[in-house]
Amino acid sequence: MSSNPVAETVAALLPRAKAELAELVAFKSVADFDQFPKSESEGAANWVAAALRAEDFVDVAVLDTPDGTQSVYGYLPGPEGADTVLLYAHYDVQPPLDEAAWTSPPFELTERDGRWYGRGAADCKGGLIMHLLALRALKANGGVPVNVKVIAEGSEEMGTGGLERYAEQHPELLEADAIVIGDTGNFRVGLPTVTTTLRGMTLVRVQIDTLQGNLHSGQFGGAAPDALAALIRVLDSLRAEDGSTTVDGLASTADWEGLQYDEEQFRKDAKVLDGVELIGDGSVADRIWARPAVTVLGIDCPPVVGATPSVQAGARALVSLRVPPGVDAAEANKLLQAHLEAHTPWGARVRTEPVGQGQPFRADTTSPAYRAMADAMAVAYPGESLQYAGQGGSIPLCNTLAGLYPQAEILLIGLSEPEAQIHAVDESVSPEELERLSVAEALFLRNYAAG
Repeated sequence: MSSNPVAETVAALLPRAKAELAELVAFKSVADFDQFPKSESEGAANWVAAALRAEDFVDVAVLDTPDGTQSVYGYLPGPEGADTVLLYAHYDVQPPLDEAAWTSPPFELTERDGRWYGRGAADCKGGLIMHLLALRALKANGGVPVNVKVIAEGSEEMGTGGLERYAEQHPELLEADAIVIGDTGNFRVGLPTVTTTLRGMTLVRVQIDTLQGNLHSGQFGGAAPDALAALIRVLDSLRAEDGSTTVDGLASTADWEGLQYDEEQFRKDAKVLDGVELIGDGSVADRIWARPAVTVLGIDCPPVVGATPSVQAGARALVSLRVPPGVDAAEANKLLQAHLEAHTPWGARVRTEPVGQGQPFRADTTSPAYRAMADAMAVAYPGESLQYAGQGGSIPLCNTLAGLYPQAEILLIGLSEPEAQIHAVDESVSPEELERLSVAEALFLRNYAAG
C-alpha cells in the first residue's frame, strides 16, 4: 500500500483492532436464544455501544427491536451542512456448528498462518472494527468530514427482520445520503470488490403426513404410504438431473454480466471433493449470482442411530430458495409452496408454511458514491481497479433501506472473501484485508465529502 497518513494511522492502530476484535469475538452472540444465552448478545451490544461512546458518538442507544433482539445506534456529527453516511455491520453470528471440529476455540480469536480465526471474525464483527478503524484514522488526520451514523444489527444471521421493522417504524433514524453495508467481501484476497447485487431468500417449512402413526415395516411396508419417502420425492422434484433448480413457474436461465468466477477456482473455494461434479448449467457466476437456487436446510426424521423398522407416518423439511434480482421474493415463495404441494405423491397430506423472506437487491453503480469508492480502493489496493460482483447471500435490510431512502446510494463491501469460510468451521479474517478496507473506507468518506 502506498504511503499516506491515513494508511500509516490504520497500520499503527491494527494491534488495538486485533485486541478489540478478540473482545468482541468472545461474546457468543448467536441470536437463537434456545441455543445460546441472550446475555451473550446483550453483552456484545453493550460492547458496541461503549465503543461508539468512546469515539464521541452521541445519541448512542441500544434499541429493542420487534424480534426480541437488540441493535445499536450512534451518531457522530460532522461539519455543518455535511452529507450523512450510514455505516452498517452486525454483531450477531452464526452458531459455531461442531465446536470440536474447530482447530482453535470458535469464540477465542486465534492467530494462525497470518489470519485471525474465530466465529464472526469476518462476518461481521470484523466489519464493526473496520468502521472504527476508518473513523479513527480520519480523526487523527484532519477529522471526519461527514456526519456518520452507525447501526449494528443483532439478528441478521437469523433473518427475523427485527431491524427492518424497527427502521420502518422510525424512518428518520437511519436516513442518510450514502450507506455503506460492511457485510460482504472481496472476490478474492487483494482484489477490491463492491457487491452490486444480492439474491433474496425465502424459507418454507413443508410437512407431509400419510398415516395416523408409524407402522411395522415388515407387516405393512410395500402398501402403506411412507411419509418420508413421499418427502424425498417432493424434495427431489426441486432439481433437474444436472442439479439445476426447477420450481414450477420460476425462471432459471438468467445470465450474469460482469466479473466471472473461474470454475476451478470455485471448486477450490467451495472445497468440492475430487471427482464430484458442480451442479447446474451456465457459468458459475450465472448459477450463484443471477439464478435461483434451492437448498434443503433440514429434515425431521428418525436418526440412523436408534432407528426402528417402521414406515414413517410423518416427515418435515425446511427448504430455502435464493432468488436473484428481478424476482419478487413473495411471488417466489408462493411458487415454491405451490410446487411442493403439487409434487406431493400418493395423495399424501401436505402443509406448507412460509417461515421468512428477504427481497433481492441491485445497486446503482453509476452514482457519485461508487466513483468515490473506486478512487479510494485504487489507493488502498495499488495496481488494482475496483471490480463489481454479485453475492449469493441476502441482506434483507438493503431493500428496506432502499425503499425508505430511495435517493440514498448503497455500497456493499466487507471482509468475507472466500478464504474467510464464513458460516463454516474455522472462520477467519485476513488482517491485511481489514487494514486495506479500513483505509479504503476512510478515503471513501473523504472523497464523498469532497465530491
